[in-house]
Amino acid sequence: MTTTLENQKCIACSGEAPKVSEQELGELISQIPDWVPEVRDGVMMLERVFKFKNFKLALEFTNKVAELAEAEFHHPAITTEWGKVTVTWWTHAIGGLHQNDFICAAKTDSLV
Repeated sequence: MTTTLENQKCIACSGEAPKVSEQELGELISQIPDWVPEVRDGVMMLERVFKFKNFKLALEFTNKVAELAEAEFHHPAITTEWGKVTVTWWTHAIGGLHQNDFICAAKTDSLV
């Protein structure tokens, strides 16, 4: 039985860690359908916008994502605005996507 992304732990990776392949990208993104692969400055990232009723709820969610990031020792870009939070995961060390990013995206989904 395959373990869901949400139940996996991030693994420490270095600059030599492999980026996900095109095939892996397709398989992994199907498990987190609300996330969009984005390429910025040649770097593939995962991004999702979460909507909230007000700034207070958006800020509470931001803090939950920050706690997740610290627990996994993997840190996203988080933009908090009135009524929305944009979360962007990628692995800085490899300049692209690693399985850790998909794990953290799935765990982020579970926070709402």
